[in-house]
Amino acid sequence: SRSGRNGWQFLKWTQKEGEKVSGLLGAYGYQVEFLNGFGATEEAFKQAGTEGHSPTAIHLATHGFFFPDQSDASEGQDVERDLSAQPMIRSGLLLAGANKAWKDGKESPGFEDGILTGYEISQLNLTQTEIVSLSACETGLGDIKGSEGVFGLQRAFKMAGVRYLIMSLWQVPDFQTHDLMTTFYTKWLDGGMAIPEAFRTAQLDMRDKYQSPYFWAGFVLVE
Repeated sequence: SRSGRNGWQFLKWTQKEGEKVSGLLGAYGYQVEFLNGFGATEEAFKQAGTEGHSPTAIHLATHGFFFPDQSDASEGQDVERDLSAQPMIRSGLLLAGANKAWKDGKESPGFEDGILTGYEISQLNLTQTEIVSLSACETGLGDIKGSEGVFGLQRAFKMAGVRYLIMSLWQVPDFQTHDLMTTFYTKWLDGGMAIPEAFRTAQLDMRDKYQSPYFWAGFVLVE
């Protein structure tokens, strides 16, 4: 979801979602590090991808962004050449402190700006990560240019070595997102299903519960 110049709004269900997912993973023997609020920094995420053994599962419940390609602007029209310049930089996720940099164009001295771009993700080592769940709006969008394929977050996480990704194709309401994610993790961990089967079954459950595809069909599993 793009917020324009007014910053990004708080997603109230992400706290409950994080607590639920962390509890499920912990109950099945995973060592869990739950970071939220001011603790969910860009530095912390990058650290997970530079320690030599990335987490088995990474769950990110936040906003995603995507800047359209402006290379087709008419002659003489000003074209933004900062974040909009390259496809891998034009997609990303918002972490702690991002609002300041987003609105003011400035980051706090000594800290990352909290705007985690696809390019930055692609430079990490996440080869030990089985699944990344991007529980955010519009995180599945990329920039398609013929044979170059899809750039953006999907390409970034695959370049980093992640096996599976769950991402959204449109702005799914955060309550239904919380519902889908917790259903998926329960079926994967408690039901003993493989990740593709658990995801498909979770979507079927959501379809029966909400009927309208708007609430459940926006998320896709990418291998």
